[in-house]
Parts: sequence; structure tokens; C-alpha cells
Amino acid sequence: MSPEPTAPTTALKLVVDEVRKECDDVLTLSLIDGTGSTLPTWDAGAHLDLHLANGMVRQYSLHNAPGDCSRYEVAVLRDPNSRGGSQHIHDEVKKGATLTASLPRNNFSLKSAEEYLFVAGGIGITPLLPMMQAAARNGITYRLAYAGRSRSKMAFCEQLSDDSRVQVCVSDEGTRLNLDTLIGDDLDPKVHIYSCGPARLLDALAARCADLGMSARLHMEHFSGTVVELDPNEETAFEVELARSGRTLTIRPDQTILDALLACGIKAANSCGEGVCGSCETTVLEGVVDHRDAVLDDDEKAENDVMMICCSRARSPRIVLDI
Repeated sequence: MSPEPTAPTTALKLVVDEVRKECDDVLTLSLIDGTGSTLPTWDAGAHLDLHLANGMVRQYSLHNAPGDCSRYEVAVLRDPNSRGGSQHIHDEVKKGATLTASLPRNNFSLKSAEEYLFVAGGIGITPLLPMMQAAARNGITYRLAYAGRSRSKMAFCEQLSDDSRVQVCVSDEGTRLNLDTLIGDDLDPKVHIYSCGPARLLDALAARCADLGMSARLHMEHFSGTVVELDPNEETAFEVELARSGRTLTIRPDQTILDALLACGIKAANSCGEGVCGSCETTVLEGVVDHRDAVLDDDEKAENDVMMICCSRARSPRIVLDI
């Protein structure tokens, strides 16, 4: 089981100023500071952790204009297969409600490029909206391919459909997204690809870019990771030295580093427990990491400077963390 989330050191108290229906099963929460103060700054690709009244913590991408600090807007898909967070928001969160949130955190920042290709699947459109606005603001050419099963379930589809730079691909209208056509071997080397969507889209996109030698130009954000279920017959124990306290813990084959820390009463920031939100990112001082997260890219994993302790393990018998 995933560990119980812990609240961030700095938390915001936000008031729901508006609940807006974007399409079937998608609501936008427009959140403001309860005192009328300006909210902390953020950049395209950032997300918030929302702490819900039922004890759950969920991550949602900000989708309003990048840098708009008068409010934060997040879109929430009602997902019957989720762990209950989206259902709670749709059924229980109303205008005037107060929610605790983290400061905006960005594991999906828009890197400098001469041109962008954005690829969205379903609710994965949300982090790409402010990226498109940032690109337009900076005079950078971009295109968006937005795929979904049905137009009625594709948030922001209507406002995007009039944009000549947007290709809307709707399965039940016979216009399914074709990655082989979208990303050919003639794609200009200056184009960087940003994508968010379901695992099947991201897996297919990663495979396509790998085949064409474009992996270094592909940037993806996952909806969710893999729930950490460790097989004691497949994993090995290792030691973790906590540099600040001098303590050393033995991590069992059926235990994550985060589990071991919390079991010893050591506080550690965490939220998703699946290696996608980045809240448990920890500096690595010594040792080799077995990275299992969906936050770091290949270059960042190779640097071996940080790890997500909710899911990643050690390849070496011992690892030293800045805790």
C-alpha cells in the first residue's frame, strides 16, 4: 500500500471561487487566496497537490494563463477507476469551499526550443494549454495534436478547434491520431515534443521517438505511476545511510525507502506514492540508484543526483541520502 501522504512544509489555503463544467465528466476548479492576496508564481507545466477533506492528496495541472497569480485553475476528470479523489471533488467540492494546497511544483517545465509539437490525450490537455500560451507569448511556432474518444468528453475542445495550429483527433468521428504520420523521420530537428495523456499514448509515442532517434527531444508527463508492489523474491535488501542524522536503515525487499523512514518516525514529504508527483525527491550523496519513477528523464537519472524514495531503490548495497 502507498504511505499516507504528508502535508508540505508550506501550504496554501485556497477558496473555490468557481466550479465550471468544461465537458462531460470534467470540472474546472478556480481557486483564489481567501484573503485576496496574490498567489505564488508558477510556470507552464506546474501542478498543485490538493489535500481533500477525506484525507486524500491528489495532483492536478494548472491550466490557466502561465504566471496568472490571481487564481489557480485545475481541471478534474471524474474517473470511476480512480482511488476516489476525482469522485470526491465532483460530488462534494462546491463554490466557497476551502482547500489546502501545496505550492505549485513543476516536474514538466517547458524547455527552450525553436519549435514545439504538443501531443495531448484526453485530460492530458491541461498542462499543455499554458505551454501553448507561453510559446505564443514568446513568438515560438507550435502545433497541437489533441486526441480523444468523443468530442463531448474532450475538455477545451471547442475553444481549440478554431485554432489552425490545432489538430483535433476524435476516435468516434473516424479521425484517430496516427503517430507515424504525425512524427515522421523528416520532423525538423529543432522541434521538441511535449506530451501528456494515458499510458498507451505515452508508450506508443516513446517507442516512435526511440525508433527515429528522437528520444532526447521528447518530454512527457504521466497521469499516474505503477502502484508500488514489491516482490520479496525479486528484490534485494540494501542499506540507507541518513547523512544528517547519521542513522542507517536496512530496507527490506518488501519495503520502500519511504516506508522505512515513516516506520521509524522520520518525516519525509510524499504525496502520490507512485513516482509521478516529485514531492519525495531526495538528494543522493553516495551510491547507485535503481530509478523507477516517471519524473526524471534519462539524463537526470544518469546523473544519479536525486531519487524518488517512494518507488526507486538502490543498485548498490548501500546508498547515502541527504536526510
